[in-house]
Amino acid sequence: MKWLPNSIRWRIQLWHGLLLLLVLVVFGVTAWRLQYHNEIRILDGRLHLLLSELHVGLAHGGDAAAPPEPQDDLALLLGISALDLPLGPPRQGEQRRTNSVPSFPHYHRIWWRDGTVKESVGAVPAGLTLPPNSGKVEQRTHAGFREVYQFTPPGECLMVGVPESVLNAQMRSFAAQVGGICAVVFVFGMMGGWWMATRAIAPIRDISEAAQRISGGHLKECIPVAETESELGQLASLLNDTFTRLDASFEQQARFTSDAAHELRTPVSIILAQTQLALSKPRSTEAHVKTIEMTRRSAQRMQELIESLLMLAMADAGADTEREAVQLDALGRENLDHIRPLAEEKQITLHDNLTPATCHAHAGHVTQILTNLLGNAVKYCRPGDEVRVSTHRQNGHAILTVADTGPGIPPEHLPHLFERFYRAEASRNRTTGGAGLGLAICKNLVEALGGHITVESGLQQGTTFQVTLPA
Repeated sequence: MKWLPNSIRWRIQLWHGLLLLLVLVVFGVTAWRLQYHNEIRILDGRLHLLLSELHVGLAHGGDAAAPPEPQDDLALLLGISALDLPLGPPRQGEQRRTNSVPSFPHYHRIWWRDGTVKESVGAVPAGLTLPPNSGKVEQRTHAGFREVYQFTPPGECLMVGVPESVLNAQMRSFAAQVGGICAVVFVFGMMGGWWMATRAIAPIRDISEAAQRISGGHLKECIPVAETESELGQLASLLNDTFTRLDASFEQQARFTSDAAHELRTPVSIILAQTQLALSKPRSTEAHVKTIEMTRRSAQRMQELIESLLMLAMADAGADTEREAVQLDALGRENLDHIRPLAEEKQITLHDNLTPATCHAHAGHVTQILTNLLGNAVKYCRPGDEVRVSTHRQNGHAILTVADTGPGIPPEHLPHLFERFYRAEASRNRTTGGAGLGLAICKNLVEALGGHITVESGLQQGTTFQVTLPA
């Protein structure tokens, strides 16, 4: 809604004010109507008493203009019409009381049976005519007057009335009182609403200020959380977790950039040094061949690193890959055949237990995962160690296991094993080569295929990697 203010505090205050105003209006109208009907009931009771006095005066042949008092003033309070009280002179020992009906401006008129006016007292409204005979006491509002009338058995009509201005004045006074009370309640309600809105959005202001500081580069800072169970407390906790992961991601990205630059700098330095050496002075053919071979190995290492970085970048970008039914056991057997010469050269024994297992994946990615895991196992094993590869199906998944009896990995390195450029230096030193990207690539590819990879290892206890892929 365009007409709503942008401030949340003002929006809360606006809706609170509208709701409070609606409640007060409903309350005021209801109170006014109840008071109005109550005043009408009281006024009708007074008119009934006046009518009964007029009727009693006529019944005893007295002066209608000054009728005798009713026998019981409690008739009005008890809601009993004085016409129901026994007529006649007062009982022995009882004296008439005077002024039983409060004084207020009223009038009365008496009609004969033929409709002619017998008596009129007070400010009788002009044009007042004989009402219809219903056979009982009636009250009505007519031409701005409240009137009560009754027909006697002989056919005469007695009417008592009062101007509605008397009632209207009382209702205006009551309306002013109710309006004043509602105004005071509204003012205090708005003040209380403003205070509550201010307290309600105070955590939002704190979150906004902290988020602004964090966006300025202070990623280590956290949003203070006072009430962890409240909605805002949960939001603050969620934002703190997000900022923590963001900080870790930035740190990992910075470390990744630094490690990538370091890994690329080494082969580039070798290439530059060898070419400068070859150009500095005449050398023999054997020396040139050696220089070219070192340059080739350095360039090859650069190519492998760049391809690994490209694969990681594609995995991070979530590049969609075509999937198909892949025979995991067949790929395992093929990769074992490729790496067997290297294993035999290092005197490492390869074992396989490849049972049929089909997964829904990308064949190239699965091949890359097998190559990295088998390459790591052969690379870090010692002469005489063994490497076992197995595949099987379990609970609708294809399971690949690569286990070795090598030196193992210290427990403190396991949580970081799948991080980029990470090396467990105690057992996997730089003499074995590699950039520390193989396991990170495996993890990214496995997760991109909807699976997961786990590792179990211990010093001198070997290492076991298990890959689970959807079948």
